Amino acid sequence: MNRNIQVKIVLIFFVIGILLITGLSFSYFSMLKELENAQIETSVIDAQIQKMQIIIAVVSIAYAIISVVVGIFVSKVLVSPMKKLIKSAEKIASSENIQIEQTIKSNSEVGDLENAFSIMTTELKQKLNEVNRQKRQMETILLHMTDGIIAFDIEGNIIHINVAAKTLLGLNDKDDNFEKIFQKLNIDINMEKIIYLENWTSSEQRKNIGEKYVNILFAPFQDENDRPGGIVTVIQDITEHVKLDNMRKEFVADVSHELKTPITSIMGYADTLLEGEYDKETQSKFLNVIATEARRMAKLVTDLLTLSKYDSKRAKTEETEFDLGELVKQCQEKLRFEIEKKEHHVECFVTASVPPVKADRYGIERVVLNILSNAIKYTPEGGNIKVYVGFVYNDAYIKVIDNGIGIPEKDLDRIFERFYRVDKARTREMGGTGLGLSIAKEILMQNKGSIDIKSEVGKGTEVVIRLPAMK
Repeated sequence: MNRNIQVKIVLIFFVIGILLITGLSFSYFSMLKELENAQIETSVIDAQIQKMQIIIAVVSIAYAIISVVVGIFVSKVLVSPMKKLIKSAEKIASSENIQIEQTIKSNSEVGDLENAFSIMTTELKQKLNEVNRQKRQMETILLHMTDGIIAFDIEGNIIHINVAAKTLLGLNDKDDNFEKIFQKLNIDINMEKIIYLENWTSSEQRKNIGEKYVNILFAPFQDENDRPGGIVTVIQDITEHVKLDNMRKEFVADVSHELKTPITSIMGYADTLLEGEYDKETQSKFLNVIATEARRMAKLVTDLLTLSKYDSKRAKTEETEFDLGELVKQCQEKLRFEIEKKEHHVECFVTASVPPVKADRYGIERVVLNILSNAIKYTPEGGNIKVYVGFVYNDAYIKVIDNGIGIPEKDLDRIFERFYRVDKARTREMGGTGLGLSIAKEILMQNKGSIDIKSEVGKGTEVVIRLPAMK
């Protein structure tokens, strides 16, 4: 193909040259006739003819040389690069698909080059689409993660940040680099130390941000050349873990305190009895104190064991079918002595057609006794206590309303916590362990029930217990 193009170009220039020489020859003969008609001397005419012949010869030779040179030049400048381009395209296409090579051989070379580029473009688009698809998948995963993710480049600028990170750290659009973010959070962290001295520096921080506690983990990453590329920061919300840990610490402290008080009393009175001889009345008084404190310790330990069984799902429960109204009346009868002692007026109302419930009867009885005894304890003498047993939707309920001292609003959210007391001194004086409501809630949860408490200081308390009724 290259040689044909070159020959064609030379022939074109050659034809142009012939036309040019023909034009010169025509001019030459016209001039010769004019000289003859003008009767000019023969010597002068011969001299003009020789000059004209020399000019025509020189022009013809020069034009032939120019034609050849132009042909060679065009071949090198235009044809050779095209030949190399076609060969390169053939190599690329043949490495991707053997069929392309067959197509290239069967079509014209310019068309083959277009096909090769078209195939390469199609494959490149497919690969780019795959990369974009994977990128969108990764962005979707990061977007819906509950943990915050921030990626910084080597300069500390943000490469990527998800919504969880902005929410957990309270960031805005101005917080756009490593230094600004962690200076705002008052975290003393050095990016260079993390990247270059990871094994010698702490790469984990715990921070309290408002009402939340977060754990921030820093990890350097490398680029494709195994050189430091930046830092990935993972932010975890550990608020619940911190709260549970604090509750565990408080629980241990409360148990220690609750056991220490009766133990101290028992040891003090026992040592006093051992040190000297006392009359029977004094001995009886001291022994009664020892017995009372021992029973208090026994009750506390029993309650702790009960909670432990429910926590570990080891509590043995036996579901039976029973009437909730009859159970409430039996519990009221068991507490008759305490009711009469404080001269309370207690009324129990059972609405008609309350379906029976199927649950752990012993556990529910314990819950009802606890709620009723609390109403009796914290209602002044001569108070009114009303108990309602009814049915709403699919639930049977027990509602206990008293006009006692009530519970402050700030304490309502914590009354189900273990050992939490609104008035610790008064509760301890009345023999409470601070575990009754915690046990009641655990028992009801095990039986798919619930308990809600509403109260107002000085006006009284309303407790509602719900249990799923049988159809």
